[in-house]
Amino acid sequence: MNTLDELRAGKLAGATRVDLSCGLAEFPHEVFDLADSLEVLNLSGNALHELPDDLGRLKKLRILFCSNNRFTHLPAVLGECESLGMIGFKANQIEEVSPAAFPSCLRWLILTDNRIQSLPASLGRCTEMQKLMLAGNRLSALPNEMQACTKLELLRLAANEFLELPAWLSELPRLAWLAFAGNPCSQTASAPAIDVPWRDLKLEQKLGEGASGEIHRAVWRNEAVAVKVFKGTMASDGLPQCEMDASLAIGQHPNLIPVKAKLSDHPLGALGLVMSLIDPSCISLAGPPSFQSCTRDIYPEELRFTPAEALQLARGVASAAQHLHERGYSHGDLYAHNILWDRQGRCLLGDLGAASFFGNESMAAAIQRIETRAFGFLLEELLDRTIDSASASDSLEALRRLQVDCSLPDVLARPTFGEILTELHQFSIAS
Repeated sequence: MNTLDELRAGKLAGATRVDLSCGLAEFPHEVFDLADSLEVLNLSGNALHELPDDLGRLKKLRILFCSNNRFTHLPAVLGECESLGMIGFKANQIEEVSPAAFPSCLRWLILTDNRIQSLPASLGRCTEMQKLMLAGNRLSALPNEMQACTKLELLRLAANEFLELPAWLSELPRLAWLAFAGNPCSQTASAPAIDVPWRDLKLEQKLGEGASGEIHRAVWRNEAVAVKVFKGTMASDGLPQCEMDASLAIGQHPNLIPVKAKLSDHPLGALGLVMSLIDPSCISLAGPPSFQSCTRDIYPEELRFTPAEALQLARGVASAAQHLHERGYSHGDLYAHNILWDRQGRCLLGDLGAASFFGNESMAAAIQRIETRAFGFLLEELLDRTIDSASASDSLEALRRLQVDCSLPDVLARPTFGEILTELHQFSIAS
């Protein structure tokens, strides 16, 4: 984190990134002294409500974060920043979005947790958009002009007021990760569950942390477990309550992280889940996307799979997804970074923060095949890292054909996960 004194003293000259969180009520005009170098500007966690009319002077600015401030509108001047590809205004008080606020090269827009009731038609001109985060607003529709956003891959609509999803979502050829829980179109009864009082847990070391919560090792009834405690009332993917409901409703499956119970009587009123503790030999298959990769996960450079490992991973994930779909849920975040695996063949799909109930939604068939597109991305990533083998060449070629089928631009022409599993079980690759 940088300081305002450093900025004013010229100590940040030539900086490509500046992070300022120091109670700013006005935009620090000294930032313009960095116009020749500045690419990332993070002003989150301040008290800002306006941006300067000449923000476009920052010709190299690629990423702007203004989350947790006091904006009531998304400023029009953003559209004048010719290199701006990522904009984050999470957790403000935004009610109005200026039609001029979208730069032509915008790829990633975050407006989570605001008060937006409608979006301008000009959003449809963002034809480079890949990632759009709108959870936690007051939207009941999207502009039809967004049908032109054919590069859109990830869309978060959770915790809004949609009575039904826009039918044209099923025509977006690259849409793969869709979350819409917490809307009237995705209502389902809470699943019955065992309650575990906070006092019955002996909390131990922290195991990890994500956008929605922290996971600790704990002991419950003399058994080692993992406890996820949600951080707040709104995450980037949606509501913690929806994640809890989905986690408890879907039941057990060999390729899903087992959920045992829900947490009760937390001293701060936080929600939480008690889950099986996974052996530390199981690690994340990849890291989450970077600013640069936008929607694609980051794998260890040296990671390679044998053909048998790639097939085993594909079968495990497809089986878990089919289990979800049979119960009326989409995962919504079917990504390698949400998959735990080991070289012995174990594969576990986790993190249901974007899971959505589609059982009553008229677009159920399309929603399932939108998730097929996410599986197509995953297959592509696995195959790109699979060691060629003459003995497995036929099966690898069949996997590549399946990957193409899962990625067809015509959404309804893609296979279901039941069909995918049938095909995967026809392949035979020796370990």
